[in-house]
Amino acid sequence: MKPVIYVTRKIPECLLEPYQGQFAFRMWEKSEEPIPRDVLMEEVKDADGLLCLLTEQIDRDLLDQAERLKIVANMAVGFDNVDIAAAAEKGITVTNTPDVLTATTADLTFALLMASARRIVEASAYIKKDAWENWSPYLLAGADIHHKTIGIVGMGRIGQAVGRRAKGFDMDVFYHARSRKPDAEREIDAVYKDLDELLAEADFVVCLVPLTDETEHLFDREAFKKMKRSAVFVNVSRGGTVDEDALYDALTDGTIRAAGLDVFKGEPIGADHQLVQLENVVALPHIGSASEETRSKMLKLCLDNLAAVFNGDEALTPVKVK
Repeated sequence: MKPVIYVTRKIPECLLEPYQGQFAFRMWEKSEEPIPRDVLMEEVKDADGLLCLLTEQIDRDLLDQAERLKIVANMAVGFDNVDIAAAAEKGITVTNTPDVLTATTADLTFALLMASARRIVEASAYIKKDAWENWSPYLLAGADIHHKTIGIVGMGRIGQAVGRRAKGFDMDVFYHARSRKPDAEREIDAVYKDLDELLAEADFVVCLVPLTDETEHLFDREAFKKMKRSAVFVNVSRGGTVDEDALYDALTDGTIRAAGLDVFKGEPIGADHQLVQLENVVALPHIGSASEETRSKMLKLCLDNLAAVFNGDEALTPVKVK
């Protein structure tokens, strides 16, 4: 009898086809709507494997229902939506999707930095609302990016890829992380700074840390006060790393210049969100890795992890309990 794999969002059949001989797939048939909690709780009862998104909370209550579950393949690098300790207690392997989305997410991060600095979205809206009547020297003038300083908080794979892109703009690269990164220091001349120094000296501050108890609200009122008034803040990690009320105040009272945000607390958010209302914010709907090629690679890695575990092999990208 084939292992039953439950997939929490509709994905292309062409990706599942190579694995049909090994698995019996069941799937939530809506690609745009998340699976309701009660449906997922029922579906996991007889599932041997689960392919899920970061929108699903794979907590202890759910895992208690899943008596047959051997693996949770999470389609994301971050795994704050999964109770890793509870899964480990039950002998359930948890995997994520690092590496395959590094370059794509770094591209988006730098695009968001550029759009925020040069007021690109605001300028596009300016034309669309038929406000462009003449040219003037400081019309929608933004901030230069070249030869400025970028401060990367969280120097993992994506952080280092962002640093490489910054070097192409002749930027100085500062970083802060839990440990020094000799490869980044050697390859892109990245300079390690303690967090307060980085915040005070960087023209662009980019948040790329995972969401943990230690990093929740890492960027709070005091952090924004330490930044330059001309600073641009970019977050492509998790919304919970930022105190959004503090960021709103910093953007409205001139503590910092602008922000580019791909993530928010309590996603999805609507047009009435206080940060979305600000002209000096570029807001995106969590699309860091959203290219067709990369999303397909992420799903394939999830499926390959499932195949490896049910073949009796080590998972390709297991999440380790710390």
